[in-house]
Amino acid sequence: MRNEIKAAAFSRPALMAPLTSQPIWDLVVIGGGATGLGVALDGLSRGYKTLLLEQTDFAKGTSSRATKLVHGGVRYLAQGDISLVREALYERGLLLKNAPHLVKNQSFIIPNYEWWGGAYYTFGMKVYDLLSGKLSLGAAEHISKQETIRRLGNIRTEGLHGGVVYQDGQFDDARLAISLAQTAVEMGGTLLNHCAVRGILKDAQGQVAGVQAVDRETGKAYEINAKVVVNATGIFVDEILQLDKPGTRKLVRPSQGVHIVLDKSFLPGNDAIMIPKTDDGRVLFAVPWHERVILGTTDTPLKEYSEEPKALEEEIDFILRTAGRYLARAPRRSDALSVFAGLRPLAAPQNGSAKTREISRSHKILVSEAGLITITGGKWTTYRRMGQDAVDKAISLKKLPKAKSKTADLPIHGALLTTDEDRRNHLYVYGSDQPALLELIKQQPALGAKLDETLEFVQAEVVWAARYEMARTVEDVLARRVRVLFLDAEAAIRMAPAVAALLARELGHDHAWQQAQVADFTQVAQNYLLQTG
Repeated sequence: MRNEIKAAAFSRPALMAPLTSQPIWDLVVIGGGATGLGVALDGLSRGYKTLLLEQTDFAKGTSSRATKLVHGGVRYLAQGDISLVREALYERGLLLKNAPHLVKNQSFIIPNYEWWGGAYYTFGMKVYDLLSGKLSLGAAEHISKQETIRRLGNIRTEGLHGGVVYQDGQFDDARLAISLAQTAVEMGGTLLNHCAVRGILKDAQGQVAGVQAVDRETGKAYEINAKVVVNATGIFVDEILQLDKPGTRKLVRPSQGVHIVLDKSFLPGNDAIMIPKTDDGRVLFAVPWHERVILGTTDTPLKEYSEEPKALEEEIDFILRTAGRYLARAPRRSDALSVFAGLRPLAAPQNGSAKTREISRSHKILVSEAGLITITGGKWTTYRRMGQDAVDKAISLKKLPKAKSKTADLPIHGALLTTDEDRRNHLYVYGSDQPALLELIKQQPALGAKLDETLEFVQAEVVWAARYEMARTVEDVLARRVRVLFLDAEAAIRMAPAVAALLARELGHDHAWQQAQVADFTQVAQNYLLQTG
């Protein structure tokens, strides 16, 4: 009975109903990525009636395309941005406490090919750890050449002097976004994906008084009244600003980051690699993730962008070339299981010539003349603080009554202390929901069948995504619920028909819908395949 009640709370009709029954909302959040979810959760923790609207799916954009690190930012420390690093390390500690099923302590090794590297990087990483204070994940230390080789396995040994080990955080970004959305719904919030904002409502004084929205599934339009509207749309903040005041100067300067996913054999141990200096001035990571390895990232300024950014050839070549300098068995294009690109919503600098890698990752909050609150910049690690600051701004403007944020000590949906042993079962991402998922398989054994014989994911996960995780499309499931698109794009394409059939049964769609879903997903998945011909 408990799960039946929970499923009802996450059903589309239940989530859509308040759009017509709620006369005025305290807080309407536009955008369902890390920032928007952080704002909504913070508002709910203070007792405000909160609505979040996302035009596609939760974490569809940048928030599902990260390097999967919960970190202070070693590069920002090198740039002297101490306050950002300290804030992010504090938030890293809170995330590890509040979402232990999705966030873990990950060891990183910096391989040293210069005689001075050991002392230099050991000192730097000790400072990094010192900034985390009581929320430290472990002290940095220097290790020998032999120990570095033993732990990394595939590291290039020629010229290697040793390594420096430090601790940082690692997570599943889209899964955390889904868990945040579930937490918000369970706290009484209304969160709707596939519901787009098309206009800003104004009162007689020309102040923001709500939004116009459209349910993209039905085409039905809504006028939604609100005391506060927060624009948390990431790379698309300028589009919402234009709805508020056409001609507004652009706030965001986009930068693209690309990642390549490889088989686990390229990094067979449990440690990640951090390469501190590359040709473009960034750091490069090789990180174990879901029994695969992620290589990334790049920093490429873009003038044009879309919901589905594509990796550029020069970015792919850069990652493979740089990794090849450090890995004994160098990765080739044919080794790529998936390639994905994400866009960073960097706050545009006053000096237009500034390089994107030098733009601060600190978040910024602006209030328009009409009272629209916009938050931009930042990073996944600081999502909670960004949400708190945005709501604090609304309170300071006397748009909301004073109330204290409670998110610092708020367990995220599914919170369950997870060990490395637990993580060998891919179902660990469900945390405390895992027993109920297994019970579903027990009740319907056919749902225990794999979606594809080459991968670990099972049919029950699709049903679970539809009933409890607000998944509405094949892409919602394969990209952001079970992550197959990011792990093995070819396998994801093979799975699409089975996923479409399971979703159609759960959501009441016909065969034509299934065919359209498979076609749409296959088109999207082509962007994740690396052509080798």
